[in-house]
Amino acid sequence: MKTSWRSASLVATAAALLALTTACGQEKGDTSANGQNVGNAAPAQGGYGSDGYGSSGQDEAGAAPKAKAAGKLAVWDSKKLGKVLTDSAGFTLYRFDKDTAQPPRSNCDAACRKAWPPVPAGGATAAPGVDPSLIGEVTAADGTGQLTVDGWPMYRYAMDTAPGEAKGQGVGGTWYASAPDGKKASPAAAEKPADLAGLSTRKDPELGEIVVDKNGMTVYRFLKDSAWPIKSNCVGACAQKWPAVAPVAKNDTANIPLKGYMTFDRPDGTEQQTLNCWPVYTFSGDKAPGDTNGQGVGGTWYAAAPDGKPVRAAK
Repeated sequence: MKTSWRSASLVATAAALLALTTACGQEKGDTSANGQNVGNAAPAQGGYGSDGYGSSGQDEAGAAPKAKAAGKLAVWDSKKLGKVLTDSAGFTLYRFDKDTAQPPRSNCDAACRKAWPPVPAGGATAAPGVDPSLIGEVTAADGTGQLTVDGWPMYRYAMDTAPGEAKGQGVGGTWYASAPDGKKASPAAAEKPADLAGLSTRKDPELGEIVVDKNGMTVYRFLKDSAWPIKSNCVGACAQKWPAVAPVAKNDTANIPLKGYMTFDRPDGTEQQTLNCWPVYTFSGDKAPGDTNGQGVGGTWYAAAPDGKPVRAAK
C-alpha cells in the first residue's frame, strides 16, 4: 500500500508536535522541581560517593536512592564554617530549617529527598567529644529511621561528591551544615571572641541577636522570675546549674539598652545583674562561646535579647 504525500506530511507533523510537547514537558518538569523544597538544585553527576546518585538522583525504579549508614560521626574543622559534623567517610551532614527538633520531625518530602538523602539512624555513634545523648532518631516520611542530632534530622547532599565538601551550605536559605551538637555550623561557635565588653551582643545564626558575657557565653532569662518587683526564683540547685550574672558596670557594655539596667540583691545575699529589670544568668551546660544549649530548657529558659526579652519563648 502506497503512502500518499498528504499522509506522510501528517505523520511528520505529528512527530514534530510530539517532540515539541515532550521537550516542553521536560522544561515544565524542571521548573516544578525548582519549586520544591530541595533548594533549587539538582543532584550532581555521579552523586554521593559510590552509592550511585546519578544525574537524575534516582535509582532504576525512579525512587530516591538509599543513603548508606553514617557509622562513627566525625568533626571537620572548616576555616569558613567552623566545626562541621560529618559521617565516618568525611561527608558533611546537613540540617533543614523547615524541620523541627522539639519534637523531632522531618519535613523533607519525596522530591526533596532525591537531593537531600536522609541519613539512616542505624549504627550511628557520636563524634569524639560530643555528648552521646544528643544522638537519636526520628521516623522519616518514607517510614525509615533517620539520624537526629539534638533532635534535628540529618541529611547528606547529593552534590557533595568528596569528603570535606559543603556545597549544600545555605542552599535555598534553609539548608546548613550541622555543627557537632546539631546546631548550625558557625565560625562564631568555633572561636573564642576576644576583648568583649562585660555584656554585649552577638548574631547567632539560629536565634538572631542575643546577649553574651565577657567570655562570649550566652546569657539567659528565666520565665519564672519577675521584673517588678525584681525577683529571682532560681535558687539552690538551680543557681548551681544557672549561675547568676554578676553586676556589670554600664560603661562596660556594648549594644545593651540601659533602660532598666540595674542590679538587685539575691536571696543568698549576692548581687545579680538585670536587663530591663529581668534577672539574667549563664548556663553550666554551655561549654564554649557560641553554645546555646540552654535555649528552651524546661520550657522556661531562653537566651536573652538586648532588651531583656526571652528569645523565641512560647507565648
